[in-house]
Amino acid sequence: MSDATAETVIIKKYANRRLYNTKSSSYITLDHLSKMTREGVEFKVLDAKTGADITHSILTQIIMEEESAGGEQMLPVNFLRQLIGMYGNSMQGLVPHYLEASMDNFRTNQAKLREAFEASIEANPLAKLAQQNLAMFKAAASAFVPALADPKPSAASGKDQSAEIAALREQMAAMQAKLDKLGND
Repeated sequence: MSDATAETVIIKKYANRRLYNTKSSSYITLDHLSKMTREGVEFKVLDAKTGADITHSILTQIIMEEESAGGEQMLPVNFLRQLIGMYGNSMQGLVPHYLEASMDNFRTNQAKLREAFEASIEANPLAKLAQQNLAMFKAAASAFVPALADPKPSAASGKDQSAEIAALREQMAAMQAKLDKLGND
């Protein structure tokens, strides 16, 4: 038995259309399977009576529900027509491999794009300024709500934060004194 097979969760589908997760020993829904798919959990759906692998039809059912959920559809009508047209075509056997390779390539490019975007943010002086502003905001907020302070500040940043907090407390004390004076007048 391979590692991938050992980690594959077995889902049993009963005649009453209920799905049973054998790993968690609980009944689940198509929404649960959709979430498992998004999280990268490998599963196989078996017909409880015959033992037949019906994973493909269940995944297709999830796609159909996602497409009809009322949100933005991912599969354009023209693509669906072309896909249907490929059934029975001499190229039908190549289409699954082509679609799988295309999706793998898309995911690889998506990851590269995300990395490039993150790298460009780190190199952007405006992004660095925004990070500094956020750090100053956190320091100011921690003066008012101590729980917001970083649990393990470094020695250097701890001294800087302590100085900023002390300055803010002095400013608050001065404002309180002015308010007290205004209240007494």
